[in-house]
Amino acid sequence: MWSLIVAIVVGFFAGLIARALHPGEDKAGFIVTTLLGIAGSLLATYGGRLLGLYGENSAAGFIASVVGAIIILFIYNLVTKKS
Repeated sequence: MWSLIVAIVVGFFAGLIARALHPGEDKAGFIVTTLLGIAGSLLATYGGRLLGLYGENSAAGFIASVVGAIIILFIYNLVTKKS
């Protein structure tokens, strides 16, 4: 339970940093960026658990969360450009 809360809090900050690092113009607002950051952190946490990088009650680190957020932000931009 705590690892999920940690992943959400870290994801909040990871989303802000991912948006700052991601090149180009983003049309996503603050709330969407935050949600994408949380999704990236959860992706890094659960993906890392599936790959055996993290224990069952561990959350992804900050750098992994930022990378996950950048991946989610990139996918989001691909989907929204086509619509």
